[in-house]
Amino acid sequence: MAVRKLAPEEFQPKSFEFTPETEAFAQEQIAKYPPGRQASAVIPLLWRVQEQHDGWLPQKAIEAVAALLDMPPIRVMEVATFYTMFNLAPVGKYFIQFCGTTPCLLRGAGDIKKVLESRFGEQGHLSDDGMFSWLEVECLGACCNAPMVQINDDYYEDLTPQNFEKLLNDLAAGRPVKKGPQNGRRASEPEDAIKTLTDPSLYDGSMIGTWRKRFEEEAVKAATTGEAAAAQATAASNPKPAKPESGRAVETEKADTPAKRAKEGEAPVTGAEQKAASPKAVEKDSKKS
Repeated sequence: MAVRKLAPEEFQPKSFEFTPETEAFAQEQIAKYPPGRQASAVIPLLWRVQEQHDGWLPQKAIEAVAALLDMPPIRVMEVATFYTMFNLAPVGKYFIQFCGTTPCLLRGAGDIKKVLESRFGEQGHLSDDGMFSWLEVECLGACCNAPMVQINDDYYEDLTPQNFEKLLNDLAAGRPVKKGPQNGRRASEPEDAIKTLTDPSLYDGSMIGTWRKRFEEEAVKAATTGEAAAAQATAASNPKPAKPESGRAVETEKADTPAKRAKEGEAPVTGAEQKAASPKAVEKDSKKS
């Protein structure tokens, strides 16, 4: 894992204060835990503070969270620097997370990365206008719509260099943009002509309960044609399984065992067996061997 550090001093604000909304959110999260366990709210509170402070966590904000939760500042610092969902430096108005994992690469993510590099330079740097920054991340879970990026909280999928350039231009100009797939398809439906589940009756409600009606009709037909009676007559009276039962062991009778004799009311051990087990007989057998 790469070492994650706080932003340089020139980016750090001199102070930080919770907004009333963030303060209320913090108290709501703290109330979820028993007294003395308020530190359990550190992750949701850091996330909310990051949202308040333009998408990143300055040192003063981390210290404010530590004071509110009665935690040593280094403990909160450990959380903030460990989880990559927390940004430790300014990310601009639009923070672009570029997916560079295999499914996206196979679908042309390399061309999308070239667009980012040509417009904003290397990842992890704020653009000259302070509007954009980008970071390559692991799989974002939209593989069916690869290649894709996440900008702030929203996904933009089915990207090409052309529609991605247009998307960035619209964001920079403040024009409205379409979230999700950028090639016209809806969600993760097939990209070409849809060839499955095209029957309108699947969606108009007319198919509801038809399975039950079909089984009832088959049952009536079997009763009227005598199929059920014929099947009953030809079925074995005591069918045997095709293979031994699995799971619990099935008890079977052993041939002429003491337990069987006792069960049937006979003497468990016969006279001949007692004689064979006598000390003299055992000694005689041992000498023979």
